[in-house]
Amino acid sequence: MNNWKTPKLKKLVQAFLSLRSQPEMMSFLRDLCTAEELEELSTRWEVAKMLEKGMPYRQIAMSTKTSTTTVARIAFWLEHGEGGYRVALKKEKKQLSTGGI
Repeated sequence: MNNWKTPKLKKLVQAFLSLRSQPEMMSFLRDLCTAEELEELSTRWEVAKMLEKGMPYRQIAMSTKTSTTTVARIAFWLEHGEGGYRVALKKEKKQLSTGGI
């Protein structure tokens, strides 16, 4: 998928970046996504955080009620993706250490 950075995606990214608060982002996400999609995205984020902590795949799968295949896929993107997970994990860790979340 070489051409994934489409003009439509860039416009969506701009919409995300325009939001300044958690309530704004929550409202936008709920309007944009189904409840199931939000649950899936939230689970993927939880899996990424557990992988970062070094938890075993099976333990993550059981804890998040997802498959080990999904955990492995997220682990692949965590290690070989565009670096987005790493940036977000680093920023979240910094916010937690400063009391920002």
